[in-house]
Amino acid sequence: MELEILFEDGEALVIDKPGGLPLDRPRAGGPSLEDRLDELKLGFQREPAPVHRLDRDTSGCLLLARNPKALKRFAAAFEERAVEKVYLGIVAGAVEGDEGTIALSLSKVSTARDGWRMIPARKGKPAVTHWRKLDARDGLTLVEFRPETGRTHQIRVHAASGLGAALLGDPVYGAGPDRARGAGRTMLHAAALTVPRGEKPPVVAHCPPPADFRALGFALPETPGAEPDA
Repeated sequence: MELEILFEDGEALVIDKPGGLPLDRPRAGGPSLEDRLDELKLGFQREPAPVHRLDRDTSGCLLLARNPKALKRFAAAFEERAVEKVYLGIVAGAVEGDEGTIALSLSKVSTARDGWRMIPARKGKPAVTHWRKLDARDGLTLVEFRPETGRTHQIRVHAASGLGAALLGDPVYGAGPDRARGAGRTMLHAAALTVPRGEKPPVVAHCPPPADFRALGFALPETPGAEPDA
């Protein structure tokens, strides 16, 4: 899998992580981003380190820090909710309304039969996602998600429980891969990322949707993450 560079300077690197590539080496073996960090040094002595996480299936903008000082600063920006994140997701169903905010606290549960997953829970960790409908066709809906918090599986659970329909291809919260539609993964894409850096210019990256998104025929935004026309 080719790793496209979306942003690069002396302390930050943003790559387009391919859908299907996990960050950590799987227990059963197979490729991972961890195995590719050496090639991402790009002349620097240290391997870059991922600042945040994207699920295995999720494609798009992933920020890596080139040194420990930058890693600490960027991680603090995520913790303080200062980072602007924009995702595109294809929901397997109709969505009522044009935009809104989902505020469902999330908690982790685990069973011997089903393994672990996140569920809405009153005593869970607060999770907030803003959403906007972009297009709809053939029983599917293209939605822009702007998560305010960064909980595990947040957008996936908020789509299923907040919008009433899971992301297309989601094997945990939805019906799983839909080969007939060409969805062999959870259809979620990290389209844009803006990370403040104090007096320095922010890290800004945009990532166009990959081929499996385009193949579904939606009217995709030319500049992912751009504000809608007035």
